[in-house]
Amino acid sequence: MKTYLSVIILFILSASFSFAQTGTEQEIKKLSMDKWQWMADKDVSKLEKLFDDKAKFVHMSGSWKTDRELEIIESGSIWYKNADVHDTAVEISGNTALVWNRITLTAFVRGNDVVTEFTVTEVYQKQGEDWKMLALTFSSVRDTHEIEH
Repeated sequence: MKTYLSVIILFILSASFSFAQTGTEQEIKKLSMDKWQWMADKDVSKLEKLFDDKAKFVHMSGSWKTDRELEIIESGSIWYKNADVHDTAVEISGNTALVWNRITLTAFVRGNDVVTEFTVTEVYQKQGEDWKMLALTFSSVRDTHEIEH
């Protein structure tokens, strides 16, 4: 009877943990998708709340920190007009979330619309009640690239 009860308790705990992981993964996935929209809308007030003060951003033309990224978005020197997300993978490890988005990005850069295939790596950390982005890296890839799940 003890063994049977132990198995049931273990099963319930395992199911609860699995559900929590899935809920957190969905929360992070939605946050990532919202971020793309906020970038397209140039909504720096929402992005400022999302980006950690010390976050790093790596682009094809360079890398910089939060203040510069927000300035770029607000000024429109890079306008992330649309991120067409083809695939997303999320992994949670403790209070850290990793997101990989395979996207086709349409951006207005140096007076022209540019369409580029990327895999974007995002790193988030739970800080108090909020998730904060610590890093965002654009990696240029072929359109046949697939994210391993």
